[in-house]
Amino acid sequence: QVQLVESGGGLVQAGGSLRLSCAASGRTFRRYTMGWFRQAPGKEREFVAAISWSGDSTAYVDSVRGRFTISRHNAKNMVYLQMNSLKSEDTAVYYCAAANTIVAVPTRSLYDYWGQGTQVTVSS
Repeated sequence: QVQLVESGGGLVQAGGSLRLSCAASGRTFRRYTMGWFRQAPGKEREFVAAISWSGDSTAYVDSVRGRFTISRHNAKNMVYLQMNSLKSEDTAVYYCAAANTIVAVPTRSLYDYWGQGTQVTVSS
């Protein structure tokens, strides 16, 4: 089993940057694809980015590609989401999640474990 705790959210002006972190517990962390999802008020939870256990495979939603970068440090059981050039439409609660897949996948139903989320608010 994997437990996930997100941190690093906050309030930032448009054009600014934030780095989200996700701390994972469990010896099998390095086997899992890790993903970031987000949910804005009144909207469905959507995929943002994912990275395979090896780091060789990554995936991004089109709206963040080129602005956000996902990375992981398996020895530290950490996953990160570097967010640059933030826009007001990036405002949401961001969730870290783990999926038992070989490659990075955007499909929410494949993610078995979820964190509690961290709020990101981008002011325009």
